[in-house]
Amino acid sequence: MARRQRTPRWLEAARRRGPEDVRSSSDRPDWLTRALGKAGVMPRAKAEVAIQEGRVSLDGQVEREPFAPVRPGVEVRVDGRVVQLSAPLHALMFHKPAGLVVHGSDPEGVGTVFEHLYAKLPASLGSFEWLAVGRLDRDTTGLLLFTNDERLVRHGTSPERHLAKRYVAGVEGSPGEDALRSLREGLVLEDGPTRPASARLRAPDIVELTLTEGRHHQVKRMLAAVGHPVRTLHREAVGGVTLDVPEGTWRLLEDDEVSQGLAFTPA
Repeated sequence: MARRQRTPRWLEAARRRGPEDVRSSSDRPDWLTRALGKAGVMPRAKAEVAIQEGRVSLDGQVEREPFAPVRPGVEVRVDGRVVQLSAPLHALMFHKPAGLVVHGSDPEGVGTVFEHLYAKLPASLGSFEWLAVGRLDRDTTGLLLFTNDERLVRHGTSPERHLAKRYVAGVEGSPGEDALRSLREGLVLEDGPTRPASARLRAPDIVELTLTEGRHHQVKRMLAAVGHPVRTLHREAVGGVTLDVPEGTWRLLEDDEVSQGLAFTPA
């Protein structure tokens, strides 16, 4: 039996408010907490608290529903102050250390990339809701991109885009030419054949592998399939953007890094 698709909470809220708001939400499918986070007014978690406390109003009416749809041109006030819901796209690179997870919480208590990043951002950037563009495993280090715009997240993670991602893996043993050729030509994994990859040795036990797809644990599974399990894994580039900041630090991307390096231009 097919799984029933759950109606998004923002749409449920819009339907409760009447047909006018349902039509408006289709024009701009943003709900209030997300709109505040994208614009850098406050992250979603803080926005939800402010809304539930009655500190946010739409066109002079207090709004206590975090998933209320936001109509174009509506006046939004937070604590009596008018706020703008438009903001330029921002993107940043973060050098992820080992141990952190790319989730909202860490059951093991080590910490998340979001906690680590927000602790380092200045107030001018800490008010944004930062979204990770893809994921890295807990033990994987390297380049992780963040943005305030979900369109860039979809662009960077879409399987149709074939955005290249370059990894450096420390492996068991020393891969020979046959193993490298198999990686380059593509392998058949349990979830199907892989796309051809770029593979070369940097050292007898160090493999540089560039993929144009992003399946779960793909690098580890591919190298294990050719007989060389991964010991360490580091991502050093996404598209034309190469990691260039020390571990645990970040920097904003320049406009041309987004438009050319990531091949993304907001519509």
